[in-house]
Amino acid sequence: MNLEQKIEAVLFFKGEPISLKKLQDILKVSKEEIETAILNLKTNFTNRGIVLLEKSDEVTLGTMPELSQLIEDLQKEELNKELSKASLETLSIVLYKNGASRAEIDYIRGVNSSFTLRALSVRGLIEKTMDSKDNRRYIYKPSFDTLSFMGIKSVEELQDYGEVSQAVETAAKNLEEESTETE
Repeated sequence: MNLEQKIEAVLFFKGEPISLKKLQDILKVSKEEIETAILNLKTNFTNRGIVLLEKSDEVTLGTMPELSQLIEDLQKEELNKELSKASLETLSIVLYKNGASRAEIDYIRGVNSSFTLRALSVRGLIEKTMDSKDNRRYIYKPSFDTLSFMGIKSVEELQDYGEVSQAVETAAKNLEEESTETE
């Protein structure tokens, strides 16, 4: 595998902007190698549906501006559909944990939740805030619109909140202990 392929895979997997420094750390290469690979990726994406977006020292994958109408139409269609099982599962975790990081959600669900979180965010059901304990990660919380739509003032008013919240915490703790034992 060449470095461009690795960067493309990481950006696709993450589904969100990532710093050049983080790419260096993940791929264990120099800043110059990352910068060269980024330039090569930009060239490789010419005349394709995907582009490489850069902002200060972060990069992410995006769609070609000329395809914005197609993407907008797909997004409108997606917003009008019912929530998928994965979306409901993810939203439930966010609600009953009253905020969770993507890593926690992925861990509880056992799958990558990037696209599901993005879809929920686009719909305005969740919001992404900086983690007060670790400014390198985000916490996903239910939006005020979600609470309003559900007719509640706070997540504590959710049906069986205490019981379900405790069950989610216990399940997460058990999964963590199991994975530690198998390592």
